[in-house]
Amino acid sequence: MDGAEALALEDERTALFDAIRSDLLDEYRQNHDWPWIIGYSGGKDSTLVTHLVFEMLLSLPPSQRSRPVHIVANDTLVESPLVVQHIIESIEEIKNAANAFGLPIITKITRPAPDQSFWVNLIGRGYPSPNRSFRWCTDRMKILPTSRYIKSQVDAAGQVILLLGVRRSESSTRAASVGRYDNGERLNKHNDLVGCMVFRPIVELHTDDVWEFLALNEPPWGGSHLKLIGLYRNASGGECPVVTSKDDAPSCGTTSSRFGCWTCTVVEKDRSLEGFVESGYAEFTPLLDFRDWLASIRNDKERRQARRRDGRITITEGGTFIPGPFTLQTRAEIFERLRNLEAETGQRLISDEEVDLIHQLWSEEIADHGKARSLNVREVVKGK
Repeated sequence: MDGAEALALEDERTALFDAIRSDLLDEYRQNHDWPWIIGYSGGKDSTLVTHLVFEMLLSLPPSQRSRPVHIVANDTLVESPLVVQHIIESIEEIKNAANAFGLPIITKITRPAPDQSFWVNLIGRGYPSPNRSFRWCTDRMKILPTSRYIKSQVDAAGQVILLLGVRRSESSTRAASVGRYDNGERLNKHNDLVGCMVFRPIVELHTDDVWEFLALNEPPWGGSHLKLIGLYRNASGGECPVVTSKDDAPSCGTTSSRFGCWTCTVVEKDRSLEGFVESGYAEFTPLLDFRDWLASIRNDKERRQARRRDGRITITEGGTFIPGPFTLQTRAEIFERLRNLEAETGQRLISDEEVDLIHQLWSEEIADHGKARSLNVREVVKGK
């Protein structure tokens, strides 16, 4: 690329960002008080949207900062350790700066209900490790917690505007998702959430546009984007974006290298966690090994019950037998290995509340099946 072409590209990017800033400002100044909710994954695209909105609020006099802006992240409780640390730290930085500047910004990290966590479903109920045909994790751990928060704001305000950092050029899947929301207007009705309008301010940007902006512009809440850039470089991939619709679920756990849940068995190999290990985070190797083991035992019929939790036996029209949940013995083994993993890594991977819920579910299941003498639940749960 010669100098003239580079200059033309820079002019084009400047015009693109000027248009985005103009759209944000115009929408914020509309004659209604619908709150904004930014779906924040901690990744490059949602960080860019948050950066631009924060910047816009700073440019306005206090009297014109009338519309509250909620910045909502999601922690599935099994996020990759470096990723969840980044989310928590960046949300805290944004919150502190917003308070210092007097901006109408509310930050929130949503989490799954304890009885719908990964470990309670996997170990307590025996759900097999998630795969593409049975992706039970996304709805319970990502969609429902964030949707619940959005609905609470709809109930309070009557209508909300959800700002998403999705881009048409990101992938064919994202382009199709954008198409479902695209009515030619700035705001589109959300497919699933009544009272929620979707605003995608950076939809026409390309990946290079995003990275150049983040590299050249420090976040208005302080610090720099270098930590985020390093996170991508070390993970050799990208983030699992905010998901608020089942139509968007395939973006989580695809063949692309995305960082998200360290327990994700939807992908064949966790390239992002492998990337962290190869970048010097050797302490994550046991997590990677545990995740690979979870994936390897999923289809072992000896580890699965014949009947589903409701007592049915499932056979497809083609005559294929579909086994039920993991056996209690396999769940006990998973639990014991998880406890050993905690000891090995020095990380807390499961909460006391989750352990109690698992204990309760096992006890109820054993009582229902009259197997109280075949497994001492209390000893297993305590890791004895």
